[in-house]
This record gives sequence, C-alpha cells and structure tokens, in this order.
Amino acid sequence: MPDNKRSFRGFENRTPRAKTQTIEDKISDFILRNSKNGYYTKVSTLTYKFEITEDKAWEIVGTLLTYGTFESIHDEFTGEMKLCESGKTYLIMNLEQQRKRQKSQEFYRNKKHK
Repeated sequence: MPDNKRSFRGFENRTPRAKTQTIEDKISDFILRNSKNGYYTKVSTLTYKFEITEDKAWEIVGTLLTYGTFESIHDEFTGEMKLCESGKTYLIMNLEQQRKRQKSQEFYRNKKHK
C-alpha cells in the first residue's frame, strides 16, 4: 500500500448506536422542540411529518395529553388542535401575537417604500 493512502479499517463507527425510539417518543420530542422554539405543533402536522394515519396521530396525542407533559389549545380561526409543553401555552400565544404584529408592520413598511 502506498504511503499516502490509509487503510479504511481505522474509520469504523466508534459511537454507540442510539436506541431506536418509538413513534410516540419521536412525536413527544418534536412537540417539546417546537415548544422550546416558541411554536405550537398542530395535530395535522403529525400525520404527514411522521407518515402515520390520522387515527394513530389522535391516539398518540390522547396518550401524551394524559401524561400531563403537554397542553392543547384550539386555533381560533380553524378550530384545529395545537399542542405545546405544559405551562407554555400563554408564552407561545404571546410570541405568536408578536410575530403577527411584526409581520404586519414589515408589510406596511415595505408597502410605503414602493
């Protein structure tokens, strides 16, 4: 073997393999991550994000809500259920209102400058 080439034996994966998560754990982590970033998670998002049926999504949401780590709220316009971490409902609601105000202010600023 030439000096400038190395054997591939030293490139084996030395990190321990992560345990495979259940779909419920993945969904729970997803909702927690969204909550920490200041967003709700709509139940309809779960069906296409995790490629599960709507019935399965509702079943998982029901079990997650019974654990008490998540809260639900309904969208005022569409009536769709949104999920977040317990205790963060009003914080995320305020963040949503701030984002809406900021978006409308930017829209009007851009409209005036044209």
